[in-house]
Amino acid sequence: MHVALVTVGDELLAGETVNTNAAWLGRRLAERGADLERVTVVPDRVADIAQVVNEYRATYDAVIVTGGLGPTHDDVTMEAVAAAFGTELAPSAEVAEWLETEGGYSADDLAEGTTHIPKGSQLLRNPNGVAPGCQIDSVYVLAGLPDEMRGMFEEIAAEFTGTARHVEVVETSEPESALLDRVQTLREEFDVKVGSYPGENVRLRVEGTEEQTVTEAMAWLRERVETPADEANSTN
Repeated sequence: MHVALVTVGDELLAGETVNTNAAWLGRRLAERGADLERVTVVPDRVADIAQVVNEYRATYDAVIVTGGLGPTHDDVTMEAVAAAFGTELAPSAEVAEWLETEGGYSADDLAEGTTHIPKGSQLLRNPNGVAPGCQIDSVYVLAGLPDEMRGMFEEIAAEFTGTARHVEVVETSEPESALLDRVQTLREEFDVKVGSYPGENVRLRVEGTEEQTVTEAMAWLRERVETPADEANSTN
């Protein structure tokens, strides 16, 4: 399953808020075997959100949109998603009932627009908040607050499926440039993907669909790279 993520918020683009939702969703989707193939951050503008959602829903199996839910002036995600589908927002009796029965809110308690979702969409319950999400076709709209987003995703997690992948990681004190031949050989000998991530040490990440293959590939690699522990032992 191929998934795209659209995260909404001026504060993300300004660097005022770290996009932890993207990292968390990437991990959760990978655990379920789904491939998160695109992450896009867009401002709180209807046209920008609608354009990206419309493009991605034609390309990917599913689109997750986070952020910009609620009745305040800069919460425009629902309006934008409606625009992407050529429809409009409308009050939802399902949302009103959910807010009353599970949230304890009467109609008089709610700001105008709280119960509005795109016509033709279904409510996505928010177990940790008031702002409802929605699903329309293959697009899932979730809250932006991390605690709320995570709770909402778990409500729909079963809909994101794929082939489980296995990952193992080793750190090496060798520079990336010195590892090229061994990484190439590893790719040729084993049916795995290999990622290289520089830092204080280089992290080599081996991923594959067969656990035994990943284990064997990592054993092969560990025998052929110098780890920080090896370097420490050699100096003692």
